[in-house]
Amino acid sequence: MFINFWYPAAQSGEITDKPVKRSMLGQDFVLFRDGAGKAQCLSDVCVHRGASLSTGKVKGDCVECPYHGWTFNGEGKCTRIPSLGPDAKIPSRARVDAYPVEERYGLVFAFLGDLPESERPPIMEIPEWDDEGWAFTIQHYIFDFDYKRSVENGIDPAHNEFVHTTHIATAEGENYVPELRFVDSEWGVGFYNTPPAPPLTNEKMRDVSGRHESAVVEVGTGHHGPAQVWTYIHPTPKISIHQYLYETPISEGQTSLFLVNMRNFMTEAENDEAFTERNEFVVMQDRDVLLNLRPVLTPRTNTKEILVPSDQCVSKYREFIKEWEGRGWRIDSDEIARNAGKVAYAVPSPARRNVKGWVLDAIPLESGESAAKIQTAAE
Repeated sequence: MFINFWYPAAQSGEITDKPVKRSMLGQDFVLFRDGAGKAQCLSDVCVHRGASLSTGKVKGDCVECPYHGWTFNGEGKCTRIPSLGPDAKIPSRARVDAYPVEERYGLVFAFLGDLPESERPPIMEIPEWDDEGWAFTIQHYIFDFDYKRSVENGIDPAHNEFVHTTHIATAEGENYVPELRFVDSEWGVGFYNTPPAPPLTNEKMRDVSGRHESAVVEVGTGHHGPAQVWTYIHPTPKISIHQYLYETPISEGQTSLFLVNMRNFMTEAENDEAFTERNEFVVMQDRDVLLNLRPVLTPRTNTKEILVPSDQCVSKYREFIKEWEGRGWRIDSDEIARNAGKVAYAVPSPARRNVKGWVLDAIPLESGESAAKIQTAAE
């Protein structure tokens, strides 16, 4: 798991004037809306006596601890300690980590890390979000598998014929994986290719597209950062399905997934259910495979699996993972497990770059050197 990326915590409608608890990167967070309606995200551990802020109340612009009534604003600063009286001076260390929040695409994203704004990786964009002629649906799932395994599944062109029996139209034994045309960016890699596809089963889709028979279609997919995947499906030149998968590791081996599905046809709301049902059918096929992968966590070296040419995008994704490990962004989950029940941690927030004297320890991270040693030892 990695700090210093944007992760979706909830759909916008889930965050109200009542605190909401979310577990991400193995830590707990509280989300709420302040008096102006702006979503806020804080570490969920009160620095007084360790209570869970998410079980408290929202008071104006603050969340109130349910144990002794301490209140914390959206910047994480304590604004009131009832036991000290109305004119009390609040200790400077009475603060919790606060995380930047952005609401986009119907989701609430939290930046879980300490990078200044100018250095933060961007959220994966949905270019057509505000364009006319597009409709969207959002689906949410929580599964007990590694998010990296899920991302690698999304950028794997060779699994479709076997996992998704409605996707590919080839005779048994034929090699259907065409040449991959790679596209690179600062934060990820993807590819396009043109696999053969079976006839469209949905009558409305056939009517809109004019395609009734098998055809070669253009598809593209790739990752953005460690936990976001884009997929473009163009069954015909007239119709497009663009999918954006925003994942959040809840903990090692458990993942939250938000699927935003965009389409430029059959855009009436009455068609939403048909698309969500179709998406869920495909998602569950992937889930059934991913739940049974061993080891559960993605290997940290390619020597523990045999990769072939169709796995090139997976290999490139793993190179990005190594790069982010080298920057010291990987959480040391083993160290956290050794201190389970003994130490309360917080993901370091941007304020830690400028403010000293925090009560909670920042979660332990693997140094770039230690990550390299782990890679070498695994090989």
